[in-house]
Amino acid sequence: MTLRVEVGKKGYIIIPKSVRDLVGIKEGDILILTVVGDKIILEPERKVNIREVVKKLEEPERKISYAKRASLGELENISLEEEFED
Repeated sequence: MTLRVEVGKKGYIIIPKSVRDLVGIKEGDILILTVVGDKIILEPERKVNIREVVKKLEEPERKISYAKRASLGELENISLEEEFED
C-alpha cells in the first residue's frame, strides 16, 4: 500500500485511518521511527507480555511431556543400532 501524506506545521503528518486500522495503531500508542538511508520507517511499539512468551516457550515441552528424559550415564550401555532396529 502506498499513500501520499502532506507534512504540516512543525513536521506533523496524519496517518490515514485505513492504515492505522490495518496495523492496529490507536490514539496514545507509541511509534518507533527509524531512518534507513533516505527512508523513514514507522512501526508500532509492541509491548511484550512475558507470561505469554513463557507460555509459548513451554508449549512444546508440554506436548512431549510423555517422553522420558535420559539422565547422564543412563544411555552408556545402549547402542544406536539397537535403538533403530525395526
